[in-house]
Parts: sequence; C-alpha cells; structure tokens
Amino acid sequence: MKYIVLVPDGAADYPLDELTGRTPLEAARTPQMDRLAREGRGGLVQMIPPERPPGSDIGNLEIFGYDSRVHYTGRSPLEAASMGVDLGPDGVAFRMNLIYSEGDTLVDYSAGHIESEEAAELVAALAGALGRECIRFYPGVGYRHLLVYDNGPEDLVSYPPHDIMGESVAAHLPAGPRQEEIRALMEAAGPILTAAPVNAARRARGAHPANAIWLWGSGRALSLETFGARYGLRGGVISAVDLVRGIGKSAGLEVVEVPGITGYLDTNYEGKAEYALQALQDRDLVYVHVEAPDECGHNGDSAAKVQAIEDFDARVVAPILEGLPDLGPCRLLMAPDHRTPIALRTHSRDPVPFVLWGAGIAADGLEAYGEQAAEKGSMQVANGHRLMEYLIEN
Repeated sequence: MKYIVLVPDGAADYPLDELTGRTPLEAARTPQMDRLAREGRGGLVQMIPPERPPGSDIGNLEIFGYDSRVHYTGRSPLEAASMGVDLGPDGVAFRMNLIYSEGDTLVDYSAGHIESEEAAELVAALAGALGRECIRFYPGVGYRHLLVYDNGPEDLVSYPPHDIMGESVAAHLPAGPRQEEIRALMEAAGPILTAAPVNAARRARGAHPANAIWLWGSGRALSLETFGARYGLRGGVISAVDLVRGIGKSAGLEVVEVPGITGYLDTNYEGKAEYALQALQDRDLVYVHVEAPDECGHNGDSAAKVQAIEDFDARVVAPILEGLPDLGPCRLLMAPDHRTPIALRTHSRDPVPFVLWGAGIAADGLEAYGEQAAEKGSMQVANGHRLMEYLIEN
C-alpha cells in the first residue's frame, strides 16, 4: 500500500459576503477534491487541541500523527531541524521574520514576501553586526529565518507577526523573564537593516523594505519517535516551509527537494505533484504541503485564496490522481492544518474538513469537499493526530 497526505494549508474558512455566502473552498472550482470527497469518507476534524494555539506548527504536527499536547516544544525548534541546525542541550531557537514597520505599526509580516536571495544578504549583515558565540543567525526561505541563543530566554510570551498586522509593535513585543535581551536585539536590528543596500534597492523599486526583525515562537529541541518505528513505513515530505520540513525530518522522513517552490502563489505546483509521484516509487508515504492558501488568508484576499485553492486542485491533486494508478493500491488523506479565515487574517481553531480516499475505504455520501458538506460526513473526529491512524491502520 502507498500513502499520500495532501495539506492545503489554511484553506478552510468562513462564509463570505463577497462569495455569496460561500467559503473560498466552496466557491472555488475543485473537481478533483470534490471527487475525493464523493468517492471517499470524511467529515470534520478538530485539528487544534484546546491546550494549544492555532497554528501550522500544531496543525501539521497533528496531521503527521503526533499529539501536540505531548510532543510540542515550540515552533522554532521544528524550523531548526529543517535547516539542519543542531540546537544542542543549551540552544533556544527563535523564529525571525523580516518585517516592514512604519513607526509603531507592523505593516507587513513578510516584508513584501522578500525573496530568499535578498533576505540572505540581510541576515548576513545582522550576523556580522549582532552575532556572537552565544547568538547565531541562520538564513531560511523568503522572510522566514532563525536565531539561536544559547541559554537564552525561553519562557517568553510572543506573538506571530501575521496576527498583528496593522497593530502596535510596542504593545506586542516579547514579554517575560529576560525580555529586555530579545527586545534589545530587535531594536538593534532596525538601523542595520535600514542602511542595507538591499533595502535601498527595494525602496527604489517601490517594494516594502525589510526594516525590522520580529522574534517569536521560541523553544528547545524536540525528540520524536520516528515514523518508521511507529508505523514501519519509509516516507518523504514536500514543502517550501521549514516548519513542515522540520517536522518531517524530526519524524525520520526524507525531505524531497523540489525546484521552484516558494510557499506562495508563484510556487511550483506541478513540481510538487511530479516529485510526490516519483517519491512514492521507492517510499511508502509522501506528505505534500502547499502554503499558498494560508498566505492569502493572512493577506485578507479572498479572490487570491480561491485562486490558490483552484491551483492546488488542478495542478497538484489532478496530476497526483492521474499518476496514482501506476503505483498499485493507494490511500490518500487530505486535510488543512487549520482554518485561516479571510475575516480574521489569522488562524482559528474551528474544525476543518478532511477526506480519506482509496483502497478499502468505502464512500459515505459526501457531496463535495468543503466545510458545510463535511458537517454531514460519517467521521467527526475530536483529535487531529488520529487521522494518520485512520489512514494507515484501518
């Protein structure tokens, strides 16, 4: 049996007036996802436990089959694992966004979705000016980067920058024991970034400069029982997002490198499908994550979110379904990791629609893939980490 997991990040939403009372999932043309729902079995799943904040770290950890109430140590350690950064026994990892602020207002959590090449120059400038033996900077993808602080503050309350766009920076700075150390790093970064040639070029062409950093999501290294030990399967993970890649690596899965994937609307959708099918030639399972719907939700752009969902359906789901028959018996799980409602521009903990499809899974009469249709599904699941058991063990 071959297994494939499809995760359209943040695709679930609320009904919107501009979509005539439909959600983006319901408004989008998704014949392949609807086919999976009609031929498969599903319903709604409570992906985010009440003890955890709604986020991609929690949601994806659950979809991978790990109870986040037991295994979660913070968001940044997962990203460190993806980047091959060994935190050691003393390292505290922080997610470091390159952001754009105006005065005391956080305007853009992604600095205009800055490209990785430009971002790497800025991270190198920060490392040269602010780095020392106990504080290290690591470039990531796009606006997403990493800071490791040996024996640094680890019990801070911090806010994801995509949750506070348009709000006060000062009112949301990291808070708690030794907060002044992290706040001082954030303040010192501003002049370095403002003076950087990369940002001069961005301003000249009308793009948002990356004129500040935002440190959040701290934690120490985690240890997971591997996927092979749990299920006896060898697998791979495909994602442009270090967080998801890090969960996969921590679980003993291989990261499948796909050229041209960005975590945004311009990602290489077809490449994800092609490489997923190739990965299944010599692996038992592949986990395919697409970030674009989530980014559109954070931007509050319903039309773009509909487009991202339609692209996922036509350019990822369709070619995968076309290629699966050549692999023999297969099963598929499809579920978002959380909702990212346009109206909120951040994550919510509402349950999300999921579907199980393939060999040995009987249809239960779902009409389509969407939030309201899933309410009538035969499976109403209270814990997201159970989905992997249903996929593999049923």
